[in-house]
Amino acid sequence: MKNIRFAVLTLVYLELSMRVGTAPICANGQAGCHVPSLADLFDRVIQQSSRMHGISSDLHTEFEQYFFPTKNLIGKRKCHTYGILTPDDKENAQRLGREQLTEVILRLLGAWRDPLSQLYWSMSQDQNQERINHYSSNKALEISDMVHELRDGVAKMAEKMKLLGVLGNTVGYISPESLVPSSAFSFYRQGELNSVDHHDLLYCFRRDSNKVKNYLRILKCTTLPGLDC
Repeated sequence: MKNIRFAVLTLVYLELSMRVGTAPICANGQAGCHVPSLADLFDRVIQQSSRMHGISSDLHTEFEQYFFPTKNLIGKRKCHTYGILTPDDKENAQRLGREQLTEVILRLLGAWRDPLSQLYWSMSQDQNQERINHYSSNKALEISDMVHELRDGVAKMAEKMKLLGVLGNTVGYISPESLVPSSAFSFYRQGELNSVDHHDLLYCFRRDSNKVKNYLRILKCTTLPGLDC
C-alpha cells in the first residue's frame, strides 16, 4: 500500500511540474501565465527575424540559381519599400531614437504583408517553375506567416517598452497602406507576376529582412546595454 501511495504522489508531482514548466506565456500577466521580461521578448523577435532572413536568403539563392544562373539580371523596378527611410549603417541606426527605430521596423514589416501573400499565390500558380514550385511556394508561405508573427511580436515588445518607460507613447499601429505609395502595389495584382517579378520581390525582401534583423539587435543594445552587445 505504501508503495502504491508513493507512486501516486510521484505521478501527481510530475504532472504539476510539467504544468508549471509548460505554463503559457502571455504579455498581460493573466492567471497561469508566465510574463516574459523585455530581454525575453527581444531575444524571441531577434531569433525569429534571423530565421526569417535565413529562409528568405535560401529561397532567393535557390530561385536565382534555377532561373538566372548567369546572374545577368537587371531589376525592372525599385523595391516597393523605397519610400521608407532607413538607416544605411549601424552608426546611423544608433543615432535614431528608440521610437524612430521601432517605427522603421514596424513600417518595414507592415509593408510586406500584401506583397508576400501575392508572391505565395503567384508562385503556387506558376507553371513555369513546376520543378521547384512546391519548395518555393511553401517557403514563400512560411515567410509570409513569419512576417505577420514577427510584426505582432515587435508590437508586443513595444508595448512592454512603453510600460517600462523606455519607449514613448507615440509609437502605435501603422497601417501598411499609409507606408507605401499606392502605385507601388499596382504590379501585385493577381496574374501579373512573372519569374522576374518573383526575383525582384525575393531580392527586396531579403534586403529588408536583413535590415529588420540588424535594427532589432541595435534596438536591443540601445535599450538594454550590456546584454550580448
